[in-house]
Amino acid sequence: VTKKIRRTMGQHVRVVVSTLNQWAMDFQGNRDRILLSIGLTRIHQARYRTGPELEVCGYSCEDHFHEPDTFRHCWEVVLEIMHAPVARDILIDVGMPVLHRNVAYNCRVAFYNGRLVLIRPKMILCDDGNYRESRWFSAWTRERQTEEYQLPREVAIALGQETVPIGDAMLATLDTCLGYEICEELWTPRSKHIDMSLAGAEILVNGSGSYMQLRKANITGELIRHASYKAGGAYLFSNLRGCDGQRVYFNGCSAVALNGQIIARGRQFALEDVEVTVATFDLQDIRAYRGALRARSTLAAATPAYPRIQLSIELASTDRWAAEPSEPIDDVPPLSPLSSSLSPSSSLSSSLFTPEEEIAMGPACWLWDYLRRSGQGGFFLPLSGGVDSSSTAIIVYSMCRLVVRAIEEGQQQVREDCGKILAEPGYVPTSAADLCKRLLFTCYMGTENSSRETRQRAALLATQINCHHMDLNIDGAVSALLGIFQLATGMRPRFRAAGGCARQNLALQNIQARTRMVLAYLFAQLMLWVNGRPGGLLVLGSANVDEALRGYMTKYDCSSADVNPIGGISKQDLRQFLAYAQREFELPIVAEIVAAPPTAELEPLVDGALAQTDEQDMGLTYAELSQFGRLRKQELCGPFSMFRKLLGVASKPPGHRDPKEIADKVKHFFRCYAINRHKMTVLTPSYHAESYSPDDNRFDHRPFLYRVNWAWQFAAIDAELQQMAASAGPPNDRQTSDTEQQQQQQQRRSEAATRAHLFGIATAMLQEGGMDATQHHRGSKGTGPCKPTDQSQERTNACNCGGSGGGGVGDDDESDGGCHLPPSSPTPPAQLHRGSSHIFRSERDDGPIHGPSYGTIGGSLTKSQSTGGGGYGRVHCSVMGKIKDRPGVPV
Repeated sequence: VTKKIRRTMGQHVRVVVSTLNQWAMDFQGNRDRILLSIGLTRIHQARYRTGPELEVCGYSCEDHFHEPDTFRHCWEVVLEIMHAPVARDILIDVGMPVLHRNVAYNCRVAFYNGRLVLIRPKMILCDDGNYRESRWFSAWTRERQTEEYQLPREVAIALGQETVPIGDAMLATLDTCLGYEICEELWTPRSKHIDMSLAGAEILVNGSGSYMQLRKANITGELIRHASYKAGGAYLFSNLRGCDGQRVYFNGCSAVALNGQIIARGRQFALEDVEVTVATFDLQDIRAYRGALRARSTLAAATPAYPRIQLSIELASTDRWAAEPSEPIDDVPPLSPLSSSLSPSSSLSSSLFTPEEEIAMGPACWLWDYLRRSGQGGFFLPLSGGVDSSSTAIIVYSMCRLVVRAIEEGQQQVREDCGKILAEPGYVPTSAADLCKRLLFTCYMGTENSSRETRQRAALLATQINCHHMDLNIDGAVSALLGIFQLATGMRPRFRAAGGCARQNLALQNIQARTRMVLAYLFAQLMLWVNGRPGGLLVLGSANVDEALRGYMTKYDCSSADVNPIGGISKQDLRQFLAYAQREFELPIVAEIVAAPPTAELEPLVDGALAQTDEQDMGLTYAELSQFGRLRKQELCGPFSMFRKLLGVASKPPGHRDPKEIADKVKHFFRCYAINRHKMTVLTPSYHAESYSPDDNRFDHRPFLYRVNWAWQFAAIDAELQQMAASAGPPNDRQTSDTEQQQQQQQRRSEAATRAHLFGIATAMLQEGGMDATQHHRGSKGTGPCKPTDQSQERTNACNCGGSGGGGVGDDDESDGGCHLPPSSPTPPAQLHRGSSHIFRSERDDGPIHGPSYGTIGGSLTKSQSTGGGGYGRVHCSVMGKIKDRPGVPV
């Protein structure tokens, strides 16, 4: 009788959720980390242990999931874990792939004391963002149904067990009930935890593989909290952490929620391979909470029964003192594991890291995982003194700070990894600066076009973070390459300032950028040899996500590297990160770096001053690029939808914003995007951080060969503009003068005459081929009203296409990069706004890419400037000439 009373009183359940830094296809290492988490579960006297999604083989195995060996090795690992003494008397589930009736499933596999009790397949797969689960797995579609899974013969013999239930079921112990869902099932509108809660599951378990994006951790935390709020209960969320072989960083944040409150949470960023988050709760609190929710009780009473697998075990403690009420734990800091007290866990603060802190720690941890698993001895970075390369250098410095802190905390694995990387087994860094001196090699590769200011900023930053820095002049290498070209052709290109055309100017800029890439790999391969150390260095890239989206980079310049820690981060976030780093890391030079205008420094200086800036070259500000990028990817906008979003016609009048300016910017953005999309095919693997990343490896699947004038889409924008102009009437905020009205009427007549003339030429061309313009328009798939019959005709008649984009024209002295007009055009170049076309030289060998010119309104250009030729036309001819190649040092 006494034992029964004690068993009834014992309602405190202690659980462990594991955060593991697994590595795809590293079965031995993954097994050891799982066993270590089980050992820590035993130390904390918990009776239940859960882990992340696909933890046995690693989440990012990708097409290895098509290989039978992957399934075989997973079962071999599970057998070793089940037979390990440390696993006795603990209910354990692990994540692994399972092949059932020749169908691959992503599963949780639960076992207790050497016996498999349930295989629970994932019921909703994730194909969003970087996920492609349906390529390898199928979803279990039979709700509330199970069947018998025939174990592989070797497994059956080893366990003395032939079958195990597989399907949508819950585990029922003697004192409570557990239900499972896997990762994506938490994020869907019809999450499984609701049905299981109503069917009596008191503990809901989620093994997840959720990766980091800026500002995402708070969303995950709210989902976990709300999962236990609506229907009550305990929700256990176990996540991966680290780089397991891909571009993403799994961001930890394993947590336990109880009745709508987070009571335990693991760290988001850390270097240790294994972390366990321990939580203790009272089952009576769950039952009392649910009993008070009358609507929940009504729904539960009508809920169909859920299959239950009965287990003759107890999860609650049966010790006499466990039934005594416990004081809340008030001194537990957020984002750290709870203490080992068996008392119920207290509610934790929901504070999370700021985006600046996420940038300081996320890419740093990702770089550490990549470095220690790559077998290399450090990093090499071309350091230009700009925002981007300085951010990359400071992220490496932040990594060194994290490593030193982890070693000071006694993390033996981090200390051993550090010794292996440096080929000094006994080495213990005394400071972050000491470690940075050994791990990071930087180099300023200047030319005659480089300014003294950027050279000084690079040197000062290198001094303050204490990296190994060099200062070089690469003019000799550039001159040697140009000498080879001159020897072969008898011609030598000149900069625009020296009388060269746009193509010459662009080629001279790109040869500087590409020379830096070649030298970067040379130094990365040999600098450790120079310093008497074995191995080589990883080359770091530093092109941000906005530049990748706009294509503002030279193909195969220093944006081409081994890895890029900032490739998924916007320029605006990087600036905020640098401001944070200046304060937190005490780096005074960062203030000057942030204040300096971004510049490529590839064109000759004018009286020692800069002759170009990035935003002027791009024709867009970084703030605008960030906004356009979010609209394109997050809000799924094409050109027309983006124009309407920016204009605000769907919700409010356009107000003071000029629709023509907005249209020009949208057209400019999409033309640049289309022309430069091919660069994404060779984009350096980058740390994934932004939800509007243009990385086409996995995240952003788009063509890399576009018709760059977007004829149909831009025509829709023009039609919208015409409707607005017809319905709006004269503006209310100012009176249009007679002179302005006459000018506008003359401009419209000129544009109409030009369109009629160009359409007549196009019609004549098509009729010569046996087709009239109307037939060709109907027969083409969105290619516009004119399609040349061969490539040479397209080159010579580029302006004869009736493109809908408006804009300025090229400089008179730039015949190769300017606007080609029909011989009998009634409109002079300075007045042409529609139907004009620039020809852009591609970096590839497939000839030029053709597209109409356009007029985007730069931040410093007024509306009146945009309506004529003059300075506006010259500025944007310069912009258009640089679309194919980013003329820039990798800043």
